[in-house]
Amino acid sequence: LQTRLQAGQGYGNTLNCVLSVYRNESLAGFFKGMSFPLASIAVYSSVVFGVFSNTQRLLSQLRHGDVARAPVLADVALASMVAGFISVGIGTPVDLVKIRLQMQTQPYIEANIKLKPTVPGFPVYRGPIHCFRTVLEKEGIAGIYRGVGAMLLRDVPGYCLYFIPYTFFCGWITPDGCISPSPSSIWLAGGLAGAISWGTATPMDVVKSRLQADGVYLNKYKGTLDCILQSYRNEGLKVFFRGITVNAVRGFPMSSAMFLGYELSLKAMKRDQTETNP
Repeated sequence: LQTRLQAGQGYGNTLNCVLSVYRNESLAGFFKGMSFPLASIAVYSSVVFGVFSNTQRLLSQLRHGDVARAPVLADVALASMVAGFISVGIGTPVDLVKIRLQMQTQPYIEANIKLKPTVPGFPVYRGPIHCFRTVLEKEGIAGIYRGVGAMLLRDVPGYCLYFIPYTFFCGWITPDGCISPSPSSIWLAGGLAGAISWGTATPMDVVKSRLQADGVYLNKYKGTLDCILQSYRNEGLKVFFRGITVNAVRGFPMSSAMFLGYELSLKAMKRDQTETNP
């Protein structure tokens, strides 16, 4: 829904988009492009949380000489930015394939474009592997990383507004005297952080989605700035908030599960290390 609302045409609101997708593509339409993200989410999340945690530990070591020392706000912010920067290397190709698969059957509407699309309304890609290979063959590495600038502008500040609110909410919810937050505190703090991060990242998410959807039939945008200017000129400021409700709503359960799994996994591994090396 997020991609259709941000990069598609003719959807008035979220409900209209839901009904339109179901009417035209049945339930299968809601799961298009799912396989590639599903196959890579474990690696992606491991890299993001691993880079974030290890950067924090390194900064604590450099600043205080103790990796176990609680990081200050500046350390959390810097570690978040590093995690966001690194994540783009993995996330951009995955998002591009997902968006191309989701948008390839959308009706094409001309908008002062001189080039003609190849067969609008019919699938261009047979699946995620075929999509990746086709883009790589036709557009090279630059094609695979189309939208990387917009994704950097989305994820670097986005992860700051992901990990910093999580750290704040965990500290605020956890009662004084407790060594670590409870699973319910982690779940709530993670969900709130996810809703904030995805909600505020929506404007650059719109730009990224449009850049990556662009190219199924032809290239309309020359780059991030051109996409911003054309979108604003044609549809006004409101275009940058398309899909904000979907982003915020999906951000809560997704981030709750992510942080809960991360924290519980860390506790389990630390417990195993303690039992193995008393």
